[in-house]
Amino acid sequence: MDECKIVFLLKREPQPKGQGALLKVMNLKTIIILSLAVVLTAGRCWALPAADFKLYDEGAEPIIDYNKYGEFKDIGKESYKYVIKDREGLSSAAGEGIFPNTKSIDKDPGYQKCKKEKRLLGSHWLFINNPDSQANFYRWATAAEEPGVKLFYTAFALEHAGQIKHAIKAYYALVINFPRSVGYTYWDTPWYVGPASLDRILYLTQKYPELGIKCVDAKFHIKRRYDNDRRNDVFVVDPGRLVKVSPDKVGETPVNLKQMPAAQKKKYGSIEFIRYENGHWQMLVESKPYMIKAVAYQPSKIGQSPDIGTLKDWSFSDENNNGKSDSPYDAWLDKNRNNVRDKDERAVGDFQLMKDLGVNTVRVYHHTGANNKEIFKDLYKSYGIRIMLGDFLGMYAVGSKAPWEPGTNYSDSQQQRNMLDSVMQMVNEYKDEPCLLMWVLGNENNYGTANNADEDPKAYYHFVNEVAKKIKEVDPNHPVMICNGDIQFLDVFAEECPDVDVFGVNAYRGNIGFGRHNFWMPIKELADKPAFITEYGCPAYGRGFNREQAEEFQAEYLGNNWKDIEDNSAGKGAGIAIGGSLFEFVDEWWKTGAPPGYPDIIQDVVPNCGGPFLDGWYYEEWFGLTSQGDGTDSPYLRQLRKSYFKLQELWKEKE
Repeated sequence: MDECKIVFLLKREPQPKGQGALLKVMNLKTIIILSLAVVLTAGRCWALPAADFKLYDEGAEPIIDYNKYGEFKDIGKESYKYVIKDREGLSSAAGEGIFPNTKSIDKDPGYQKCKKEKRLLGSHWLFINNPDSQANFYRWATAAEEPGVKLFYTAFALEHAGQIKHAIKAYYALVINFPRSVGYTYWDTPWYVGPASLDRILYLTQKYPELGIKCVDAKFHIKRRYDNDRRNDVFVVDPGRLVKVSPDKVGETPVNLKQMPAAQKKKYGSIEFIRYENGHWQMLVESKPYMIKAVAYQPSKIGQSPDIGTLKDWSFSDENNNGKSDSPYDAWLDKNRNNVRDKDERAVGDFQLMKDLGVNTVRVYHHTGANNKEIFKDLYKSYGIRIMLGDFLGMYAVGSKAPWEPGTNYSDSQQQRNMLDSVMQMVNEYKDEPCLLMWVLGNENNYGTANNADEDPKAYYHFVNEVAKKIKEVDPNHPVMICNGDIQFLDVFAEECPDVDVFGVNAYRGNIGFGRHNFWMPIKELADKPAFITEYGCPAYGRGFNREQAEEFQAEYLGNNWKDIEDNSAGKGAGIAIGGSLFEFVDEWWKTGAPPGYPDIIQDVVPNCGGPFLDGWYYEEWFGLTSQGDGTDSPYLRQLRKSYFKLQELWKEKE
């Protein structure tokens, strides 16, 4: 299935209110830009796909020499523009569907046939993931739409029709002619098609090096983009150029960090961050490079739910009374997926499954269960896995003692004291534990769920920095990370949070990654800090698809997300990624919610909200790398999904 979903037609479910809804809301993902980012695949290649249809007019030039047909003005400045002087010549070079060629389509017999067969009826927004790729191309190439958005989806249709060279030309035509073009998501947040197009060009040229096409020197900077107010944006554009190279020159050569001088070192006990002269960041633990391979872990017994007050702390749960916590130590592997514990299926435990997977870190919050410190000490001692410990910092009104409505007010001095008390309780309890890797503050608070961070971001990020300083007064041995919702308010964070060490991001951007131009580089340029993906994930369910298809999609999605993280770690790409935390290890069946007063005993397939997944929707109860099978032996039964083995392959290959 395609990675791009119709961002303008998604339905956002209303947020549940009240104390019983706390844990449900904290896992509903708000999506800023749903799916138009890419994984950078240097060193990996695929055979060129067969085209779904033949183009009537491929254009005279595979790589257009724009200097022949017009003039570039103010490259690399806010006033950049390209002035066409030979429109007819440029149209001939571009070919059908690519600006400014608007005439070839009408002459195309395929287009006339599509019209005659009534395959082009309806809104052009219905022609993104339509299986008729030829119709998608014609419908978008002739759509009455903002020109940059029109050209992006024309290119996207060409890409998914197997017309890769023509797609690259179309994406680049957008960068040249409409770099300031902006689309909008369902929530009226801006979507910047210029840098998104550069990301797709990078993806396609590296995915298909046999084309011998490379984009060089392109740079895109959008000032004031992070407040979601399109009116104050300022674009600084250098479109670079497409050049013809040999296939072996398409990929990027990694930087040899051993030969790169260090510009800055930050040390926290046994943990160290090194900033090299090229702006790359590397994390070391006990003097060795450390890429954080993390999972979020919140196992729960089927039938328990926060909505009816029955969700127990998993770290203390001992249903079989054997003196050990259930899921960490007594989970068993249903190898043949028959939902029956056969004689050879002994208890292995989630901790061992994590170790076998290649996990080196677990992300948990001290509010939501997981209060058994001894279990985390053993997680590190017996399995070599550390923890990232977080405080919600007023998200969902947790820690602030504010009511759900209006929620946490980050300018309220009493609420600030309440939140700081919550944080310092956590810090004082765990600061001397060898299992601790890092502190995490918040959980996408900038989206404003039961708090006012979205309305008063300066107050929120200023408070985050004050908390970080307080933590360091008592614990100088562990770095502090924020957990932000995507890159919204990145500029405010950069200004207000000098004492926060890592910019953490919950990001769900599609099954081919996050995007260098539209994600990693803005963080590098503005924040100049190590970056960490605090959440990424994908449900193993899609309406209309069987289990095999859904698991295959999840595995591809998670694998490509991880590859993107690696491709932007120290020595590669943007060079700032220090790892990621997968959401999540095992399915939780209470997320969608049962009728009031009843336990959650069915794994729901009700979509929670729109997302860049198999059928365009989130299914909150299906995000696990492992499932609980049919639920007959919860909380013990585990069935490993394809994504488990995909990540195991990626995480273990470099050990």
